[in-house]
Parts: sequence; C-alpha cells; structure tokens
Amino acid sequence: MGLENKSVAIVGAGVSGLAACKHLLERGCRPVVFEAGDAVGGVWPNAMEGTRLQAPRHMYRYSDFPWPDSVTEMFPNQRQVADYLHAYARRFGVLDCVRLGHRVTSMDYVGVAEEEVVAWEQWAGCGEAFGSGDGEWRLTVADAEGHTEVHMLDFVILCTGRFSNYPSIPKFPPGRGPEAFDGKVIHSMDYSKMGSEKAKEMIKDKCVTVVGYGNSALDIANECATINGTEKPCTMVVRTKQWIIPNFYAWGINISNFYLTRFAELLIHKPGEGFLLSILATVLTPLRLMISKFAESYYSIPMKKHEMVPDHSFFEGMVGCMLSTTPKDHYKNLEEGIIVIKKSKTFGFCKEGVLVEGESTLVKSDIVIFGTGFNGDENIKDMFISKYFHAIVVGSTSTTTPLYRSSLC
Repeated sequence: MGLENKSVAIVGAGVSGLAACKHLLERGCRPVVFEAGDAVGGVWPNAMEGTRLQAPRHMYRYSDFPWPDSVTEMFPNQRQVADYLHAYARRFGVLDCVRLGHRVTSMDYVGVAEEEVVAWEQWAGCGEAFGSGDGEWRLTVADAEGHTEVHMLDFVILCTGRFSNYPSIPKFPPGRGPEAFDGKVIHSMDYSKMGSEKAKEMIKDKCVTVVGYGNSALDIANECATINGTEKPCTMVVRTKQWIIPNFYAWGINISNFYLTRFAELLIHKPGEGFLLSILATVLTPLRLMISKFAESYYSIPMKKHEMVPDHSFFEGMVGCMLSTTPKDHYKNLEEGIIVIKKSKTFGFCKEGVLVEGESTLVKSDIVIFGTGFNGDENIKDMFISKYFHAIVVGSTSTTTPLYRSSLC
C-alpha cells in the first residue's frame, strides 16, 4: 500500500523519531513530527555539558550516517551527540517536518466503536497498519503558548523515549520530604535544562547533595567536584549500588564483544522463546557466568575500596541497563574526599539538610539534586483517552511480548 496519500504523525524528535521520519520520507510520505522541546535530538540538546555516551561511538550511530571524522572519542560528549543528531535531521530533510514546541496532550482512535476494536484479533480486523479506512487517530496538540489544535491522522508513531518530562522522585514519610528543607531541591532534569553556565553558578561554593548513583547523578557529582573541590565536598546518597565502569575494556579485552552483540541474545531466557532457544540459553549458562565473573574481577577492584560492589552480577547489570560509565576522575575524587558517598536505602530531609539512616550526623546541604531517573511510561500513559489503549500501552510485567524497555520506540 502506497504511503503518498497517508497522513502520519510522529510524536518525539529524538533518535527514534528522526529515523522514523527519514524512513517515511524515503517512501513518499511526509509526516508531521511533534516535538515538545526546542530542538531535535531528544535529551541530548539539553543534557549536561559533561555528559557522554554510555555506549561506544560505533554502536550509537545511524547505519546510513557515519560520525564525522572530527569525532574520535570512544564516548562522544553531549555537544558532539547533539550536533550529530541535528546533522542527520538536516541531511535527510527531517527538519522541515518537525514542529518544535508542540506537545501532544491527548490521542484517541475515533470512527470505530471501542467494542469493535476490542473484538479485533488483528489491527483493524485485517492486520493492515492503516486498517480499512473507517477509523483515524485524533491528536490534540498544544504549542508553547498553550494554544491547542486538533489533527486527524491515519497513523501515529510514538517515539517519546524514557528520559524526559516525568522525573522519578522518592516518596518520604510525612514531615521528612523536601518541604522540611530550607534549601533548594531539584531533579537532574531541571538541572540540565538550566544550561551549563547557570547550573555551574548555582552550585558554586554550595554544599551539594546528589541522590542516586546512575548516569545523571555521577555527572552532576563530578561537575560539583570540579567546581568546588575540597572546599565544599559533594555528598552522594546511594540507595542502590550499581556497576559502574570507566570503559569497556576489562584486563585489556573489549567486553562489548560479549555483551553488545547478537551473540549475547543467546545467553538469556526471553519471554515467549521457543524450545531450542530455551535449551541453548540453559546450555550456555556456564559461559555466561564465566564472562560475568571475568568482568567483575576487573571492575570491582576500585569499587571494593569504597564498598560499592552491587549484589547483582555484572551480566544482570548489563542486560538490565543497570550500568553506568564513570566520569574520568570519579575514583580520584572519592580518594581525595571531594566526593563523599553515603550508602542507605532510606533518607529524609530536615531543615539544614539530609538525614541518612544509619548515620549519626546529618548531611548539611544547601542544594539537593535528585539523580533518580524517570518514570518512562508516564510519557504516554496519560496520553490515551481510551482505557483500552491505555491498558495496552502501560501493559504488565507478565505480558508475553513486553515493550522494549517499556517504550514503543
């Protein structure tokens, strides 16, 4: 079926949204891309200045658009990634399709009764992406000034990602939340949006406490250490230990060859896998354990000094996306006391700072920054008016075919 006369919307102009738009343009369809932010590239245009890729450069690229020769680092920085994505969009004419500052506030499938939709065994009863032509998607879109408009479309591609707009904030007992604190409390998302110079000015000469031990938390703590040094050490409250690595070389061997290839898919059991794949994953279990122990023997050396080795295996950390690459001087900053780690599952706020369970003294703070991640499914959960589609998108942990990292794209 030709796409020339089909109306398609793409929600989000990040890595997936840009590729989806380029794919459609090549097939004669001119989609409209709604991007809530002020630039294409997803989280990268507003990421912190010190943020780098978590995957090697050659594994984070479009197959038809190589990195420029000027980018030689294994882990390109924030500016390089943002420029690369913008260059991709410009090269393939995607920029002309993007409407920046436009957020999709709701979407609904109209023209077909919901009872009929529920009864379908295949989409539209025939399995065709564009259906029989009876139904269409109704999107309500708001611009930066709050003005809304309605679009009727044949197809919608959701590329909203996991790392924007809906921060994950820990819950606290009454009287122990941020309201009890006299200082400033923000999330890493807001810190990034401030811009580099304004963010650095905010933390300068301040006692900063960072909650979390993932990518954003590590980057913010490193920035605080660089700006304030030993005069105002940065405290990290770590609730869950995670594997952190400086690079992908363990004892001189590139472990990405074991983990970031199709071969790695054979090492794990998957939902809905067949008999042969199940047997293969079981037979390869000793090899999986051996590779994991090999990596752990190297990466755990500096982590043991600070009692930060996690309970789960390195393999679990890799396949579960529970692994971060460390900023260059992270362990050096720990040794020099520029960054101080407090390990506890529970903490709360008081007037002067943070109370960490198990610690006899409070952590005096001027600013507390949550590097606690995002609620990825919130991006799309409330977008659907229909409870039926809402349930499909949110899904459950027991679904036979779960969404990849809980996302549509």
